[in-house]
Amino acid sequence: MKRFTPRLVATTFVKLACLTLGLGLTGQVFADTFPSKPIRLIVPFAPGGSTDIIARAVGDALGRQLGQPVIVENKAGGGGSVGALEVMRAPKDGYTIGMATVSTTAANPAINPKIGYDPIKDFTAITNIAATPNIIAVNPAFPAKDFKTFLAVLKANPGKYSYSSSGTGGIGHLQTELFKSLAGVFIVHIPYRGAGPALADTVGGQVPMIFDNLPSTLPFIKDGKLVPIVIAAPKRLAQLPNVPTFAEVGLAPVNRMAYYGLLGPAGMPKEIVDKYYAAVQKVVTDPAVQKRIEDTGSIINVNGPEAFAKEIKAEYAVYKEVVAKQKLQLD
Repeated sequence: MKRFTPRLVATTFVKLACLTLGLGLTGQVFADTFPSKPIRLIVPFAPGGSTDIIARAVGDALGRQLGQPVIVENKAGGGGSVGALEVMRAPKDGYTIGMATVSTTAANPAINPKIGYDPIKDFTAITNIAATPNIIAVNPAFPAKDFKTFLAVLKANPGKYSYSSSGTGGIGHLQTELFKSLAGVFIVHIPYRGAGPALADTVGGQVPMIFDNLPSTLPFIKDGKLVPIVIAAPKRLAQLPNVPTFAEVGLAPVNRMAYYGLLGPAGMPKEIVDKYYAAVQKVVTDPAVQKRIEDTGSIINVNGPEAFAKEIKAEYAVYKEVVAKQKLQLD
C-alpha cells in the first residue's frame, strides 16, 4: 500500500490541478515538484569505460542534490547508439537522462546515416561535466615505448598491427582513422561493445594498441600493463610528463579532448533542465567528486545548456568532415 507522504500528496495535488485546468505537466508548476521519484541515468557503454567512471562519479552526489536516487544503467551497443536511442525515446519528463559523449553525439552519427537519431535535433543538452584527454597506449609486448619508434614500426609494417576501440563509429575509431590518415600508416580496426572490453583485450595482449579516453586507461598505465605513447590534450599532463601531445609530434588536428555531459530527450522543459544544471554546478564543488573526476586525468568543465548544445554541434561538424575527407563508412 502506498504511503502518503506530504511530498506525494503535494505532487498529486499539483498534477490533478494541472489536469483539471487542461494544462500539461510541464513548465514551472511541474518543475517545482521535480523530482518525485528515482531518476535513470543511461550510460551508453559497458561498465569500466570512461563514460561509466564519470557517470558514477557524479551520480550519487546528483541524487543527493535533487532529493531522489540517480540510478546508473549501462546500455551498451552500436558504438553508444543503443543507449542514446533509449534516451531519445524516453518521456520528456526528465526522469530519464543520459551521458553525452563525442562518440554518441558526433563521431557515430557522422559515420552512420542510419543511426536513428539526429544529435542536434533529437536531444536536449543539459550541461557538459568534464573534458578528458584521449591517449594511444600499447601493450608492453609491442616493440615500441615512445612515439618516434611507434610511428617507425607502424610505417615499416602496414596492416600487421591492429587497434581496439569502443565500437565502430566511436571517438576511438574516428580519431584513430584521422591519426592514420595524417601519419600515413595503416592499422586494422577491431571494434568492441564498449571501452571496457576493448581495454581488457589490449591489456591481455589480444590486440596490441588502443586509442581511448585517459580515465579508463590511466590505471593500467600506472600498473605497467599499458604503455602510453601520445596524448590528445592542451599540454602534457602532470600524471604523464614524458608523454607528448599530438600537437607536439606534428599532428595538431588529432589533438581533441572528449567531453562527458548530460542530455535528455528533445523537448524537456527548460525549468527541469535548469534544475539539473544548478544541481550539477553544486555537485562539482564537492571535494570528493572533484578528486574522483580529476584523479582520472579529466578536467571539470560545467558549461550549461546553451554552451553544451553549441559544443555538440561543433564537434559533430568536425567529425562529419573527417568522415567525408577520409571516405569512412560502416563495415
